Amino acid sequence: DKAPLSKSLLLVPSAISILLTLLFQHYQKFFAYNLQAVKEDFQIWRLVCGRTICLDLKDTFCSSLLIYNFRIFERRYGSRKFSSFLLGAWMLSALFDLLLVEITQYLFGITINSLPSGFLGPVFALFVPFYSSIPRVQVTQVLGHFSITNKSLVYILGLQLLTSGSYIWILALSGVISGICYNSSILKVHRILCVPRWVAKIFSWTLEPVFSSAEPTNEVRVGMGATVDIQRQQRMELLDRQIMMSQVAQMRRQRQQQGGMINWNRLFPPLRHRHNANYQDHRPSEQGIPPPTEVSEEQVARLMEMGFSRGDALEALRASNNDLNVATNFLLQH
Repeated sequence: DKAPLSKSLLLVPSAISILLTLLFQHYQKFFAYNLQAVKEDFQIWRLVCGRTICLDLKDTFCSSLLIYNFRIFERRYGSRKFSSFLLGAWMLSALFDLLLVEITQYLFGITINSLPSGFLGPVFALFVPFYSSIPRVQVTQVLGHFSITNKSLVYILGLQLLTSGSYIWILALSGVISGICYNSSILKVHRILCVPRWVAKIFSWTLEPVFSSAEPTNEVRVGMGATVDIQRQQRMELLDRQIMMSQVAQMRRQRQQQGGMINWNRLFPPLRHRHNANYQDHRPSEQGIPPPTEVSEEQVARLMEMGFSRGDALEALRASNNDLNVATNFLLQH
């Protein structure tokens, strides 16, 4: 939903790759990423065909799964900005492919005549905004030391794709460099390599109706997720949060009996009323409020990465005595 370009990149190249592998193997030579033919015979068209369709089904599978996970950027930035990033990364990575091949031959004496085919440069370039702009949320821990986050699966897929060929590291390195160059605010590459508005409108009128999907209506959105997938994950975690909140309520009753209860309602007015001017008239007296507890800036930063404001994060950590899990669950519930 709301990602027609990602859907087209997922379906069309995968279908062509399967057809070339199973039915039209004699046409695979036209989609080989042959650098020797490009440099010596000036077959520039190989930079287009060889860098679009994968000839290895393993690469097709891994790159398709990565495109599926990276569709969040099209939903966040829009199809035109997302296509501009892919176009810029695709063009820059083609240049860096040739440079890295020449550097490898000059330094190590290794002559590389061909590279793995496929839309791999832009896929690796998408790891740059994925690393910098997608919050890292810990899901669980393995053996008490290794953290499993919401981004672990994507990195594992990238590692699998990276190890699928002998020279695919060149494509990965050129893709990452092109992604860094395109995202750089100093180089201003995004102002030069972008899709014109009239081109975006033409594709919007012609291809978007073919690849667009209706928004799912059979699921009720819960939580504060920005996408359907995040909301589905929140639905699965809802029971765990309810269990944890029941534990917090039990702790609250115990502290009330001991005279040391944390008054959540006093310290945490509902967020939807927090900026209400009328709330100031009904604020309880602050005479009985204990002095604020020192909080960890690292925990504040982690809550801010999840989308909460600094003020809410500070109050949540102070009231929960620096318990990150309790603070996170309370902010999600309120």
